[in-house]
Amino acid sequence: MKARVKEILDQVKALGKSENVEGMRRFGITARNAYGVSIYDLRKIAKDYGTDHQLALDLWKTEIHEARLLASFIGDPEKTTEDQMESLVKDIDSWDICDQICSNLFDRTQFAHSKAVEWSERPEEFVKRAGFVLMTALSVHDKTAANSAFVRFLPIIKREATDERNFVKKAVNWALRQIGKRNSALNKKTVKIAEQIIDIDSKAARWIGRDAMRKLKSKKVQTKLMKMT
Repeated sequence: MKARVKEILDQVKALGKSENVEGMRRFGITARNAYGVSIYDLRKIAKDYGTDHQLALDLWKTEIHEARLLASFIGDPEKTTEDQMESLVKDIDSWDICDQICSNLFDRTQFAHSKAVEWSERPEEFVKRAGFVLMTALSVHDKTAANSAFVRFLPIIKREATDERNFVKKAVNWALRQIGKRNSALNKKTVKIAEQIIDIDSKAARWIGRDAMRKLKSKKVQTKLMKMT
């Protein structure tokens, strides 16, 4: 094992708490090789190493849950290749790693928009979730993208709203809501899509549409959008 990887893993193990592993399970995180270290503590470790893409890849290869979370923090989006994204996404075995690597690394790569579309069509639960988490993250982090980049996602969200798998339907809902918070024009379009999704004969779709509609039309969201104009 490379010295720096061992150094980091020693820190992770020292911070691990068995009660936190049990807590993770209660939140649906059943990943193998977890030590129960908080995201707060992991971010503190990551700050000591900065951006280091090779180290991130080496940490990922350990298959340790916290090491993979650290990899999402220190990986370099400019050095992340399309092949690496495909390899990493296939390894994802928990929703928290999915969300962290999509929101910290994948969404800042040049492939983010295309992978969001591509992964949304894949059958694997966490790969599909990654597609919609990417849409969510891009709506927050990609400040320069035109509305058309997000309008492109709306038919996909409608298409996949019938997926009953918990980790997928929640990500579909999240993407719809976050896109609708980006600006008033997108809010109107997402509300319209939510209305259409509610009419689909699917328990998952009805939940996605109704929950998104309620939040997108809420006073809190509408007030925030008015201040942005």
